[in-house]
Amino acid sequence: MPSLGDATRGRILFGGDYNPEQWPEETWAEDMRLMEDAGVTSVTVGVFSWARLEPRPGVRDFGWLDRLMDLLHAHGVGAVLATPTASPPPWMGARHPGTLPRDEDGRTLWWGSRQQFCASSPVYRAYAAAVTEDLAARYAGHPALTMWHVNNEYCTHCWCDETARHFRRWLTARYGTVDALNEAWGTAFWAQRYDGWDEVIPPRRAPYLRNPAHLLDFRRFTSDALLECFRAERDIVARHTPHIPVTTNFMPFWQGQDAWAWAAEEDVVSVDVYPDPQDPLGGQYNALIADMTRSQAGGGPWMVMEQAAGAVNWRPVNRPKPPGLNRLLSLQAVARGADAVCYFQWRQSRQGAEKFHSAMLPHAGEHARGFREVRRIGAELALLGPEVAGTRVAADVAVLHDWHAWWGAEQEGRPSREVAYPEVVRAWHRALWEAGHTTAFAHPEHDLSGYRMVVAPQLYLLTDAAVENLVAYAEGGGTLVCGFWTGVADGDDRVRPGGMDGRLRALLGIGTLHEWWPLAPGGTVACDGFTGTLWSEELEAGDARVVAAYRDGDLAGLPAVLRRGRAWYVSTLPDPEGLRALLGRAAAEAGARPVLDGLPAGVEAVRRGGLLFVLNHGREPVEVAVPGAYRDVLAQAPVVDGVLALERYEVAVLREAGAGRDGAEGDGRHGDRPGRDGRSPRDGRADVAGAER
Repeated sequence: MPSLGDATRGRILFGGDYNPEQWPEETWAEDMRLMEDAGVTSVTVGVFSWARLEPRPGVRDFGWLDRLMDLLHAHGVGAVLATPTASPPPWMGARHPGTLPRDEDGRTLWWGSRQQFCASSPVYRAYAAAVTEDLAARYAGHPALTMWHVNNEYCTHCWCDETARHFRRWLTARYGTVDALNEAWGTAFWAQRYDGWDEVIPPRRAPYLRNPAHLLDFRRFTSDALLECFRAERDIVARHTPHIPVTTNFMPFWQGQDAWAWAAEEDVVSVDVYPDPQDPLGGQYNALIADMTRSQAGGGPWMVMEQAAGAVNWRPVNRPKPPGLNRLLSLQAVARGADAVCYFQWRQSRQGAEKFHSAMLPHAGEHARGFREVRRIGAELALLGPEVAGTRVAADVAVLHDWHAWWGAEQEGRPSREVAYPEVVRAWHRALWEAGHTTAFAHPEHDLSGYRMVVAPQLYLLTDAAVENLVAYAEGGGTLVCGFWTGVADGDDRVRPGGMDGRLRALLGIGTLHEWWPLAPGGTVACDGFTGTLWSEELEAGDARVVAAYRDGDLAGLPAVLRRGRAWYVSTLPDPEGLRALLGRAAAEAGARPVLDGLPAGVEAVRRGGLLFVLNHGREPVEVAVPGAYRDVLAQAPVVDGVLALERYEVAVLREAGAGRDGAEGDGRHGDRPGRDGRSPRDGRADVAGAER
């Protein structure tokens, strides 16, 4: 199957969304000149061009795209050609109102924006297939074509009658009978028992709390319905160009798609990521998205499909990136496995809803500070490409994440609305990031045997297979650290006897879990060595050792952190320093070591392809001790006396003195990518394991 390497050919792709249909054609020549100046090697075209390609039903206008593709090829710029199906033309909604999505209240979402389609609509699917078929047939042999980009940021939800029919078909395939559905959904509660399939509808607005299992399955269905749309278009373009890789861009850590399942269907895993320039932990968020996307790609190279060169336009206040930050985050993505660094978009729009969203070429033009920085990034990526493209990133610590657990945890009637699953995961990843550990992400049913330590920040819902996998990992010698509210429910969102799966309780040495004690907004609880936030639990230790106890409040004297052998349980969310110390201790005992010891606050170190990336996310200059003799590849200068001086937002890329250009690849045992049929050594799920124990 094709891969990102087929598009990169030993380079790091650099470029962005290119929307020349917004501009007079005489502008295109200037674009080519400036792309060459900036080192652009790849652009994504046609993402939102459906109305231009098909101005009325069945009519095709490919002339402008023919000229554009020829122009790109003539200037050595590869085309990531998009199917335009994320934004149907107004004529579709006007002629076929059934293609328009409806919200939970039954209100129609009209055209005039984007993504105004119902994924279950057969009319939408037929038009999408037809335009994709003609696009693929026309450009299959074009020399500019390097990759297919299907749709864009799949994120639509719909509760219409067509969706209801599709949902019933999906449920029938899943459960077989209405009786099995009633059992799985627990419909004995509140007289919700269904007597026939025709009574089952999407979980529309209701007088009070809706059935959590119904909501959970609708999330599963929605992800699968959108995936059906992706597969249909992917199969069309793959039939015409089996040698060209196919991708679609994920939104970062987004709740609407089970990206483990989606990634197994892609040749290239790509993501759009937009850290807030004002967030002092924006670099950690960027690292989390990189680690998650790389893991979805099976540990191999992945693609930044979109990032911002400066400001976005959708936050309450949209600050630009200060000098150096764009370069820092771009090189951080490369350090963590990206083989493509791209933006939305190339030229900043003068009209439309995103005219205040930044671009590689801003309103200020080629003399703008932002464009100068873009040029520098392009030149440095060209320099690094031969050394790192196609190489992997080693990680011996894994963070467990599952969309089904997230969907289940954030039901309407939960113990605390203060607990947000993404923030808990981010807190645990932050602790590992600040401690200097390069991490991977894994599904709880993945093969975990290659990791020295596995952490589960919060997995409310766990299947039997997942529980057995975690138990086997820990009993096989791995270090497992579980966070609060883990293993509470099974795959049908049915609470386990005792409030936690009995196999997990035995593994973790928990005697009885009496009550969950979520904390009031902003509340804290004192514990031995740290302050707990968000949550606490009334536990009895069984045969576990109490590592830390609660020191005040209703739970004073009871266990807060338990340990039984290599298995740990943390029943609250420690403050950042406390969680960093706790996970650092567990990692050290597991034999997982940071990339560099003694890093100053805000400094990150990652190894890739024989190179050591050292990045200063802080706003002040720092000095970093680097044992051994190194030379900075970018600065073309040696590291003097083992001390690396980094300015604010500065990056150094180091090669050991005397080392060749070919670096060792990491990622240990599991480097295989799953195929389109979903089968792999990890049962069709993409993961990455790190160094051998």
